[in-house]
Amino acid sequence: MKTAADRTEQNEITEPGSNYTTSLNYKRLLWACHHNSPVAKTEDPNAENGYVSEERIIELAKAVGFELAASSDMNRNPKDDHEHPNGVWTLPPSLAMGDEDREKYLAIGESDRMTPKFVKPELKAT
Repeated sequence: MKTAADRTEQNEITEPGSNYTTSLNYKRLLWACHHNSPVAKTEDPNAENGYVSEERIIELAKAVGFELAASSDMNRNPKDDHEHPNGVWTLPPSLAMGDEDREKYLAIGESDRMTPKFVKPELKAT
């Protein structure tokens, strides 16, 4: 019997700043969970701080034939102000600053993340 993990491929998108994993299930459903840059206009184009706008993720998915089906706030973190010396890696679990301001970053918690879900429309017979 196949498990959900057996039916899911893990893929890396190779655009700048795509250091996140997506889940492509049955080649028709795509979930992405990534560090959210709240304002696309101020997003680092190379995402060197780890944050990428939801707008960019949606554009990338649409470029390969997916449509946005839903988005969840389950991984949002309003305590994350998106301004950290070492980007998302300043926050747990990485804590790139070591013991420097450790308690401050532990209090913030993990980064603010987006969780959009995409679907690929049925291929129409010609």
